[in-house]
Amino acid sequence: MKPTWLGWFIMAALTSAHAPAQEGTNADTRHRGAIQKTLDAETQSLLTFYKLIHANPELAFQEEKTAARLANELRKAGFTVTEKVGITGVVGVFKNGAGPTILVRADMDGLPIIEDTKLPYASRIRVRDKDGLDVGVMHACGHDMNVTSLVGTARVMMKLKDCWKGTLIFIGQPAEEIGAGARAMLEDGLLKRFPRPDFALALHCDGRYPAGHVNYREGQMQANVDSVDIVVKGKGGHGAAPHATIDPIVIAARIVLDLQTIVSRERNPLEPAVVTVGSIHGGTKHNIIPDDCKMQLTVRTMNDASRKVVLESIARIARAAAMAARAPEPIVKVRAENFTPALINEKELTHKMVPLFKNVLGSARVHERPMSMGGEDFSQFTRAGIRTFYWHLGSADPKAFAEAKKGGKALANTHSPYYAPVPEPTLRTGVLTMSMALLELLNEKAPR
Repeated sequence: MKPTWLGWFIMAALTSAHAPAQEGTNADTRHRGAIQKTLDAETQSLLTFYKLIHANPELAFQEEKTAARLANELRKAGFTVTEKVGITGVVGVFKNGAGPTILVRADMDGLPIIEDTKLPYASRIRVRDKDGLDVGVMHACGHDMNVTSLVGTARVMMKLKDCWKGTLIFIGQPAEEIGAGARAMLEDGLLKRFPRPDFALALHCDGRYPAGHVNYREGQMQANVDSVDIVVKGKGGHGAAPHATIDPIVIAARIVLDLQTIVSRERNPLEPAVVTVGSIHGGTKHNIIPDDCKMQLTVRTMNDASRKVVLESIARIARAAAMAARAPEPIVKVRAENFTPALINEKELTHKMVPLFKNVLGSARVHERPMSMGGEDFSQFTRAGIRTFYWHLGSADPKAFAEAKKGGKALANTHSPYYAPVPEPTLRTGVLTMSMALLELLNEKAPR
């Protein structure tokens, strides 16, 4: 019987930082020493850059300062850089002879969350969002670490450019948090204006694993994600005379309850789906029944067939509730521009990367993770026909991790106001694994 993910966590926490390596990958294990030597020289500079990015987060498609800082770092490393690809995206290209072309993505956007980490470099940024609301902004998903890892990997690969042949395409992608950035870059000609990649790689932080560890999943790793807006229409009037109105808030309440039957009564229990009403707004005052009520949903499905059925069910339920109340037909809009397809790691590429990571980190620090109903628009590159592999960096303080497993203070996960990766070990693991992955693939076909 395979250990549960909790079991993996416990074993991970007890494992030595110097677990024995495994042999048998193309990437020369001597490269590991060269990477570590470069990291020794660059870590303090990279940590300064990381803290600057962390303290100055920007929302989706507003990442102008972050993009400029990343573009500057890639230029200094030796890349030819193009800015404003897909609104605020950055593309750096370095050609180093005949060999594979590999794209590496780092997402750049923050979240509308007020940071409460108490860190000296915590974000204090407040901005107006696209709806004009005053919001705090925070790197609550580790995109600051992803960007810094990209910069660190750029520096390492330039130091080792005599050890590989091929083309690197390093991109800073906007708007991952709204599922729109990868699509924007692709629609702006990413695969036509620049060399087409043979492979695409990306990493991301995970607050549930200790720093120094990574996790992955072969095949499907995350779900389809849709955003759905519903405007429930009614007939407004005085709260003391509900009989003269059609109350859209009551209709919306009925819709919220009826939506739960999609998963509990319409879907195969062995095929997961999630329908969550994340926002509901109607009315302005205690004694006024409004004309409408607005709802926002997130919908998670495993495959395209399930997605089609669930979205159709949402529209049907909304219409039925309105009809039962003699209300006008509601507006149900699936936000196609925010659709994120399921994230899938290619089997063959996974089989190359996992032994490599075990070789680099030790087997006990490399974990196969459960399927997640989260979303990740790196999947757009898979849909574009590129061979892709995506993995997570453990980012929790190992001591805090061990205490949490003993029943102590719970770890703060991503999208929390309390989340922050422990910087140095997370960064070093990110740069090390990404650099070794690149060397493995670049030397697979490159002339020796």
